[in-house]
Amino acid sequence: MATRKRLSPEESRLAALEAARALLIETGPQSVTLKAVSARIGRTHANLLHHFGSAAGLQKALAAHLAKTVCSTIADAVRASRAGLGSPREVVDLAFDAFDKEGAGALASWMILTGNEDALTPIVETIHNLVDEIAPYEADHGDATHVHEETLALVLMAMGDALIGTALSRSLGLPSTAARDRAERMLVRSLETANNPG
Repeated sequence: MATRKRLSPEESRLAALEAARALLIETGPQSVTLKAVSARIGRTHANLLHHFGSAAGLQKALAAHLAKTVCSTIADAVRASRAGLGSPREVVDLAFDAFDKEGAGALASWMILTGNEDALTPIVETIHNLVDEIAPYEADHGDATHVHEETLALVLMAMGDALIGTALSRSLGLPSTAARDRAERMLVRSLETANNPG
């Protein structure tokens, strides 16, 4: 008879979130249920109830987990770009991939449609914190509006592209990368303006 490894509460929670993330990517947000996640990690439904309280709680925790993971990666890319080691396109691709390939767009839409909009709060707060972190001068001097507007545009473009970008681009006779290309041009112009304010 096989014995399960005893996990700390934090390890158990992280295993559940990683399983939920895998389910989200593989089969969509509707499959992120306590039952499916508990089956995936070999834990009981009661164990997950203890950690998350409900399926909505699990989804909210997943949103926070995704936001933290993705924003950390984007922050690293922004720092690399500023140091001359990366490019604005890498930042754009990471943002778009977060909403498309990583499932954040589908999860956000699902939460809105199921009335669990408060679960989006961790995503919004994490993105806000990321903006303040990567634009400390602007944030400290009360001039973060420009950076906030650029971030809003980038996130909305990434979200829209994840939801209908492929079909809309095809319908308009544009390449599938059209929204990413546009977002890259926007970011390049923004960086040029920031570096040459006069």
